[in-house]
Amino acid sequence: MHKVVKMEEIMLYSGLYVPVKKSPMMNNFEIVFPSNEKFKDHYVQNLRRQPSYKSKPSFSITKEFILRFNRTTNPKEEKELVDRARKYILRCKRKLGLKTLGSGSHVYLPTVWTEVVYLAQCKGEIQEEALNILYISLDHAAFDYEHLPALFFVAESILYRLCCDASLKSYLYSVEIKLTKIAYLVCLRLFIFFLHGHLDSFKQHLLRLQPYLYALTFSENSYGQYTNMFSNIQFILKAMEIIYRTELPKSNFNHLENEQKCNSDSDMRGYEIDQLFWHCVTAWFCVQKNSPQLKKVLKHLTFHKTQLQKNSWLDSVLALIVLGEAAKLNMSCLKALLELMRDFICSLNIVQNQGEADIATDISRACNIVYIYTTILAEICLYATTSNMRKTAFVGFCEYESSQKNILSWEKSEHSELRNTSFLGLVDFFSSRMSDECNQVIWNGYYSLVYNLVKMSWELQNDEEQVGFRNKIWQTLQKLKNEDKSGVAQRAINIAQAEINSPSDPFTSYDSKVPLNIGDEIFSKFIGWRIANTLSNLFFSYHDAHTLPPKKSVTKESKMRYLKKNQEFLKKRVLHFTERDRSSLLELPLCPYPEFFTKADKELTRIIDNHWQEEQKLQEIEDAIHDAQEQHDKELREQEHFREIMKRREEKLHKKTKPYELPPKIDAISLENKILPSGLQVIHDLKET
Repeated sequence: MHKVVKMEEIMLYSGLYVPVKKSPMMNNFEIVFPSNEKFKDHYVQNLRRQPSYKSKPSFSITKEFILRFNRTTNPKEEKELVDRARKYILRCKRKLGLKTLGSGSHVYLPTVWTEVVYLAQCKGEIQEEALNILYISLDHAAFDYEHLPALFFVAESILYRLCCDASLKSYLYSVEIKLTKIAYLVCLRLFIFFLHGHLDSFKQHLLRLQPYLYALTFSENSYGQYTNMFSNIQFILKAMEIIYRTELPKSNFNHLENEQKCNSDSDMRGYEIDQLFWHCVTAWFCVQKNSPQLKKVLKHLTFHKTQLQKNSWLDSVLALIVLGEAAKLNMSCLKALLELMRDFICSLNIVQNQGEADIATDISRACNIVYIYTTILAEICLYATTSNMRKTAFVGFCEYESSQKNILSWEKSEHSELRNTSFLGLVDFFSSRMSDECNQVIWNGYYSLVYNLVKMSWELQNDEEQVGFRNKIWQTLQKLKNEDKSGVAQRAINIAQAEINSPSDPFTSYDSKVPLNIGDEIFSKFIGWRIANTLSNLFFSYHDAHTLPPKKSVTKESKMRYLKKNQEFLKKRVLHFTERDRSSLLELPLCPYPEFFTKADKELTRIIDNHWQEEQKLQEIEDAIHDAQEQHDKELREQEHFREIMKRREEKLHKKTKPYELPPKIDAISLENKILPSGLQVIHDLKET
């Protein structure tokens, strides 16, 4: 049964963790959530296993405080508890380093993440603020091995709320949207750690998540109508399925989707990435290093564009995230992204009449890719480095005037062609195909476009320099609402407004009271950049590139560390040329030594050329095998044809000789005797006598 959404019924709720709770979806799985005291000991033991253990984290937020906060009925006590909780929120914001991207001597994320999860159990505005700052911190924090124990705790807590509390409600609550977004970021981080091979010692933590993930597979009935939430849940299940298959081969956790299995003999922890994913990371690396090889890399990337249609959609999603980050900085990458998705959407063959069979492509995979792409496109429209790139992502290449005309005088056409995969191009394409019996890909694409339009308008409401852009978004939304007969656009608007905690119209709320969470992030601004940097350092290890911090890192006092660096700097030898060393100057090269970027470009060129040569060799071998097979088939056909000709000749002429072939010698002599005249025969006989 789908959840019913009404704007007046989208509300906040708070649920405390209970020791034991059974859910009808979990098939006799008993879920035991650890208490605060047990988690303290468990968490501290995990930290003590690491050489970088600092000190026992102090948990000032206790279970007693949470129970008093949620159960009090005394107004005076309630005010005191709210003030105390707000002090906790302010302290957590400072320790999370929200203004410094999670960096600084006062920042220690694992402890603060745990405290924020505890605060999220308080009802009302405190819960909302705690979930908001947790989402922002998970978005911009760097990847560090020390975060893993706390990440697993956050994952277990959030999945518990989704499986045993939120999904059982008959109505959709605004907290559920935030929970799915946080769970998506946590599992995305766990998957990046998995690619680095850092989940070896966390198999017990993975086993603890297994019942929640199994229960989450039955969430389609609850979240199937909400593309933004259901896509996040499907990503969580697919990522954890791959992790479980590699780290826990005997695990009985099975995803509902049946996709192609990954190769267990791969170089990366049993998971083989495809060529499209690799080339997207290479393109990001070239953009960061300002490498001249970018054009060549993008050419190779288009060569592998069909992998977006065939391979695992998880690789496709990660590839789009990395390429989207490169598209925010480079116009060529943006063009490659638009062309890549144009080929993908055209390959879906979703232009069909009503009553025909559904498309053969995996609908679930296509819906997820389209949703992720529309979100990435919205982020490019907002955060690209130049206004030309932002306009191109929203309007398309060289179509500004025509798109402006279509917005102002929009008449809904039937089955319009896909001119481009810009935001307005997709709006025109999907809206023209919306009907009561439309394809699921069309439905999800239309929903995600409206959903992201509302979020974009909210993001731009205080930006005076983007007034014109916001007006275009408003005009587009008004036309979509007027043409909406199925209610999809209104549902997407309601969900987006509930997510940003503003049920009122964002275009007419200038005089209303500003919401408390006006400064909170509604888009993931930094997680894509963190992922692209981490993967590029994993694939291309250079002297100045730093991968994730090692599992065993020795921490020392800052003064001793700086003193050691100064001592090592003083120990470096300095070469001085004197009169006696004048002859050695002749051995120095005439040109200066190449700088790092030049050497990096050469190394990257060598890697790409070797990779391309190997592919060409494989292609030549396949072509040679194919040519040999064709030659063999041709010879067999010629032999069969010759046998048929000889058979017909024998039937008609009663001869077994080939055409234009002389008869044997004995047959020639007998033939000569028959042809000779009788007189010559007599002379011949006399000569013989």
